[in-house]
Amino acid sequence: MRFNYQVIINIIGLLLMLNGVFMLLCIPFSMYFGEGDLIAINWSGLITICVGAILWFVTKDLSNKELKKKDGYLIVTLGWVSMSCFGALPYILSGAIPNFTDAFFETISGYTTTGASILTDIESVHKGILFWRSLTQWIGGMGIIVLAVAILPILGIGGMQLFVAESPGISPDKLQPRIKETAKRLWLIYVMLTGMETVLLWVGGMTFFDALNHGLTTMATGGFSTKNASAAHFSPFIQYVMVLFMFLAGTNFTMTYFGLHGQFKKVIRNEEFRFYLGTCVLLTAITTFAISLTSDTGFEQSFRDGLFQVVSVVTTTGFVSADYTQWSSFITILFFIMLFIGASAGSTSGGVKIVRHVILLKNSILELKRQLHPSAIIPVRFNRIAVPRDITFNILAFIMIYISIFSIGSIVMASLGVDLETAMGSVATSLGNVGPGIGSVGPVDNFAHLPMFGKWFLAFLMLLGRLELFTVLMLLTPYFWRKL
Repeated sequence: MRFNYQVIINIIGLLLMLNGVFMLLCIPFSMYFGEGDLIAINWSGLITICVGAILWFVTKDLSNKELKKKDGYLIVTLGWVSMSCFGALPYILSGAIPNFTDAFFETISGYTTTGASILTDIESVHKGILFWRSLTQWIGGMGIIVLAVAILPILGIGGMQLFVAESPGISPDKLQPRIKETAKRLWLIYVMLTGMETVLLWVGGMTFFDALNHGLTTMATGGFSTKNASAAHFSPFIQYVMVLFMFLAGTNFTMTYFGLHGQFKKVIRNEEFRFYLGTCVLLTAITTFAISLTSDTGFEQSFRDGLFQVVSVVTTTGFVSADYTQWSSFITILFFIMLFIGASAGSTSGGVKIVRHVILLKNSILELKRQLHPSAIIPVRFNRIAVPRDITFNILAFIMIYISIFSIGSIVMASLGVDLETAMGSVATSLGNVGPGIGSVGPVDNFAHLPMFGKWFLAFLMLLGRLELFTVLMLLTPYFWRKL
């Protein structure tokens, strides 16, 4: 199979142009606060738009508009990398992060909604740059690829291959038969919930700028904050609002769609949603009880801190209301395990995802039954539907590869001189797109002190996690590049 390089370059150009337009949205904040970042943002946006326009213009007369599956995987990966390279320009040109390694790390952490940061004093960064930092997470949350899917049909290019490449393994539910309509409805829900949270946070006492930034990064399950203390800087009411919207952001958007249309029976009957809700409730109860045993804080604060941190980590958002590594060793281990959970498929969260854990658990239990009844045909059922064997094998392969990458990654980071706890924590949180980990990259720490190669390696793991392993790993195999 030959690659359609003309259409690949054309779409990358389109993505860069969209990226540049988003950069220019930061201009009103730069002008209003007048902190000296206006020129840097202007130039960053114009450079990105111009480069994208050149790529798009030279390939606009497409002789072959067919987009094959291989092309889709290549576009998604190259799209994220190219957007991250150009997305680092505002940091570099403004002097906020003059080092390209650090700027790229911060940018890809934004686009992949990981939330790992190298900034040591967030509040000293200019407001226009801070807004761009939050905007990278909002763009990456739903995926600028999905946004492009709604535009590509205008160019006469089908977008299904991009949507599949964005969510490999578990096929996302379609709200409408046409992929274009699906993308539009997903973005409508995304924008609406972002607006609702922004208003509630503003009413709750945040400044409009802080409310907007946290609305963007909460719905993206990203976790970038405008304050050094993250969510701990704000009132209990604001923290409860953030918990609600983190939970919604970690819910399958199809279930959110049903809920908004009053179809609550479909939501309650959904097996993944029940496990997701039950996991958050159980872990919150355990954490609250453990905090109350080791701390003299009142029940309400113990419950709020436990609830906030559990939802934040399970949904891979990464906001911080308290340092969970200081509560007890038991809680530290518990939260380390949470780095591997993830929320719902079809949400903006990262991680392994609840649906994979459930199907793996069910398949493991059925294997015990098959040992007693070797001739019996007992399918794995999810939402009362038999799961095809190829999906089960895909999940088993995914989890095996995920654990292997975590193990190898921890060895790589430890070989760079990083202590074992930090090595494991940094790899787990980067691969799961969570943000805070354990060790010296815990909830109140950052990634600035890590060696340069370690930052590039973790950036690669962030991309792997965001694109759910297979999309990127396939590009590293000789078979992918072989002409068939």
